[in-house]
Amino acid sequence: METKSKHIKGRKNSNGGDNQNESFDTDKETLLPGLPNDLGHLCLTSVSPTLLFSVCHAWRRVLYSHFLTPFYWLYVLLSPPPSSNANNSIEFFSLDPLSSTWHPLPHPPKNPPLHLLHRHPSFLSRNLPIQTLTVSDHLVLMAGTTYSFVPALSRPLLFHPETKTWFYGPPFTIPRRWCATGSVGSTVYLASGVGSHYNGDVARSMEKWEMKGETENWKWEKMAALKDGRFSREAVEAVGFKGKLCMVSVKGNAPKDGWVFDVMANQWENMPTGMLAGWKGPAATMDEQVIYVVDEVKGTLNEYIDEKDCWQTVIESPELKGAEQLVARRGKVCVVCRNGERIVVVDVVAVPVARVWVVEPPSGQEVVAIHILPRMSKCVED
Repeated sequence: METKSKHIKGRKNSNGGDNQNESFDTDKETLLPGLPNDLGHLCLTSVSPTLLFSVCHAWRRVLYSHFLTPFYWLYVLLSPPPSSNANNSIEFFSLDPLSSTWHPLPHPPKNPPLHLLHRHPSFLSRNLPIQTLTVSDHLVLMAGTTYSFVPALSRPLLFHPETKTWFYGPPFTIPRRWCATGSVGSTVYLASGVGSHYNGDVARSMEKWEMKGETENWKWEKMAALKDGRFSREAVEAVGFKGKLCMVSVKGNAPKDGWVFDVMANQWENMPTGMLAGWKGPAATMDEQVIYVVDEVKGTLNEYIDEKDCWQTVIESPELKGAEQLVARRGKVCVVCRNGERIVVVDVVAVPVARVWVVEPPSGQEVVAIHILPRMSKCVED
């Protein structure tokens, strides 16, 4: 994910500026003097998106065209102000980091209608979780709660940015919420949770869905059950790491249990002592090879060192205090902080030290979930 500035002001703008409204037909313009445009396109594929955006309008149009591999945007689920009376309390937006512009996603399918609740009038002090994943460059909506306190989804809802389309995954064996969700490669895992009411068998269950092949062949398969139902207490992040799923039973600094699921052996293991001791906030994995955790009290971003079973501090920043969720991809760790009021971005590959900057969501909105995915496709009519 590229960035244009260190502090991006949130602008709720669906027009997107020049890069949205100009035609993508570059055949009538010379991209590189002395070269035909087909060779110009090949040459520009090696130029960074930031430079393509900044040099000239012709290069900018190439950046947003089908000639180049899509660069990466932030995707967020937003909760409107509490005064909103909308039945569906969630909105979907993405941020073009080069133009610093927020864009709404196409509306999800209306049949069946999507009813996701982030706040309930009876529980003003607590937000209800909405669980999402990034799998194979898709945004996957896994679980949520309705006003009637029942599971909001009977099957996963997916969004594919490059085609700007929504579609459904295979029906859940048992619709649930407050569950553990995660992925390893292109396989989605769903564990524990509750349906309309608590059920011990559901709270101990584990299933997987392989996002391969034709969609009509997608299905959920039963896996080894959990030892008990303690993971149904909260919405849990199951973090994919070197062929395993790592998760803890409680968020934050509270005492917790930690389990690891070996996906190849189909068995549960105790979490390593050092890993569990340092799991003091939200966690995410970078390419399933590195786990990052933010200590929500100290405001430190920590990296897990597998060989030593310990955590190493990457950076400490007051902006990271109160972290609620994070995502890691393409050298960036994006952290939702301050009750969803801001996104803190950490460039963990910057040298000699990691860089930090802030992205603000559209005015009056709170971030519920965050992901990094390829940019949405552009059409002339946009």
